Amino acid sequence: MAQDINRSTKIGFVGLGNLGRPMAESLDRDGWSLKVYDEDPRRADGLDAEFVDGPSALADCGVIALAVPDDESVTEILDELVPLLAAGSVVLVHSTILPATARRLALQAEVREIGLLDVPVSGGAERALSGSLTVMAGGRAEVLEQARPVLGSVAESVLHVGPAGAGAAVKLANQLMMFAALAGVQEGLELAGAYGVQEQTVLNAVSTSTGESWITRNWGFFDRVAAAYDAAGTPVRNRPWSKDLWDVVAAARESDVQVPLAGLLAQYLADQVETHARKSDS
Repeated sequence: MAQDINRSTKIGFVGLGNLGRPMAESLDRDGWSLKVYDEDPRRADGLDAEFVDGPSALADCGVIALAVPDDESVTEILDELVPLLAAGSVVLVHSTILPATARRLALQAEVREIGLLDVPVSGGAERALSGSLTVMAGGRAEVLEQARPVLGSVAESVLHVGPAGAGAAVKLANQLMMFAALAGVQEGLELAGAYGVQEQTVLNAVSTSTGESWITRNWGFFDRVAAAYDAAGTPVRNRPWSKDLWDVVAAARESDVQVPLAGLLAQYLADQVETHARKSDS
């Protein structure tokens, strides 16, 4: 039987990285009772939450939210935690994972009468802190309705995009579109730069032209994110411009879809992003 989720419900939050920490802060600010875990206890400094020494210590929480790096981390945590949760609990997987992983985890949770949603987010750390992310939710509609009070504290837009795995698939589609645009902007700026045109001059010109995009409107976003990852010691292979593109390729292979552009971007975009970020920091 589904649990009623309200402000008396404990939320267990795992992963206090670039997005996880501001999401946890947003939940705290909105009045939720938090228990948190991260491999680096220092990431919980200043957060009004109970820090625990491992995922199993979150077993008394009615909602579990994960913002950890990859499929392996998500699977390892839930293999340990799901058997300990009460029936009717809800698991929110905010991590960007493969659709096949999301489907498998949802089925395993359902056997134990636990609702699991793949609910990746988009918007970046600033929108996470302000509670204005976009959530792409995959899973059963009734579980999503049960979880909306929690999701509403971190997101201004919660979209039910389909069954288990659909949220993960839409997030990967978003990432591919975004990184394809990023690669185009970087090459365009380099081309113009070879003829003596400054980056900002190009960006000003395209702001009212057909080359305008979220990337051009938010130029510098990935430089700041890369700097935050550097400060946190996050390996390049776990950063979205590397990890998410390889996930796109893997998901496409699983479903027999050709994604030649994604394959090309996976080979070189991470180096481009990191190089530009270093130049901007110098």
